[in-house]
Amino acid sequence: MNDILDIRLTRDAHGRLVLHDAEGDHVGVQPVRAFPLTDADGPVSLVGPDGREQLWIDLPEALPAAARAILAEELARREFAPVIQRLVEVSTFSTPSTWTVVTDRGPASLVLKGEEDIRRLGGSALLVTDSHGIGYRIADAKALDRKSKRLLERFL
Repeated sequence: MNDILDIRLTRDAHGRLVLHDAEGDHVGVQPVRAFPLTDADGPVSLVGPDGREQLWIDLPEALPAAARAILAEELARREFAPVIQRLVEVSTFSTPSTWTVVTDRGPASLVLKGEEDIRRLGGSALLVTDSHGIGYRIADAKALDRKSKRLLERFL
């Protein structure tokens, strides 16, 4: 059992993440969020190159500051989930349909293959997966502007 305060994370000369703990050095670990959509700040598992869990981190904020910073940087680099803030237009109300949207990362265009590619998360949060497998989140469908709600309702 590792004491979370004794954990160090560094990068080796090749940029790989290295976990230093009481059991030794584990090169090439990858952080994986336990609940990436419903609890993005929650537990994280550090998984080795062989796919085995090296360390479970129940409270990432309890890590020492340096390890927490490297973990946050690595997670940000691995994850790409733009948040849709507004639907500008849809090409058609049948699928496949091309959506023009504004996200927290700027304007985007995505192709929705079918209504099944819109999944409800918790509350009024949604996950829209485009034809390339990229997941776009809608944090709160009820908070969208009127036009966006109208366009989205045709697909739900």
